[in-house]
Amino acid sequence: CGKSVLLNIIGGLEKPVEGSKYLDGEKLTGSDKRIGMVFQKLALMPWKTVMSNVEFGLQMASVEKTKRREIAQQYIDLVGLKGFEKSYPSQLSGGMKQRVGIARAYTNNPEILLMDEPFGQLDAQTRYAMQEEIQRVWYQQKRTIIFVTNNIEEAVYLGDRIVLLSKCPASVKQIYNIDLPRPRDTIEPKFLAIRKEISDNTDLAL
Repeated sequence: CGKSVLLNIIGGLEKPVEGSKYLDGEKLTGSDKRIGMVFQKLALMPWKTVMSNVEFGLQMASVEKTKRREIAQQYIDLVGLKGFEKSYPSQLSGGMKQRVGIARAYTNNPEILLMDEPFGQLDAQTRYAMQEEIQRVWYQQKRTIIFVTNNIEEAVYLGDRIVLLSKCPASVKQIYNIDLPRPRDTIEPKFLAIRKEISDNTDLAL
């Protein structure tokens, strides 16, 4: 229903047919370094190591080699990949590849991180582990994350606010503010009640 298109517009990868977007009161007309993105299908370069993939954006921005290695190492450590700097994507699990994508997005120090169904292709166990991982990173960085998911439980587990979209043509159907303490318990009665309320209102919209 247009969730990925919406993220692409926010990230400056597509232009809106109508309407405008603003960040801190400033109108944005294209991409902005304050906005980073983790794609649904990770665009990792298979011929580059973890370190080279993570530092790629900094390299394109002409950041000096020693400095960009320092920054890349900081985020490689943050996502739990220390020791895998010289590994290639083919040597990594699905969850580890996602961590590379997250680290790469953070190297440009974005104020907002866009994540387009980043865990959708992972098995259930790895998906749960990555949900914990993204929360851990968020606790340390405290950056705004706009996270697209079709999984209602995942949305309630991770989100502070859930924006439910209708079927095509997409529009905002409902906004839910999730007032639950962290870490969250997926079998706690209030969690289950919120999940059911959203599920009853989705008509497969989320």
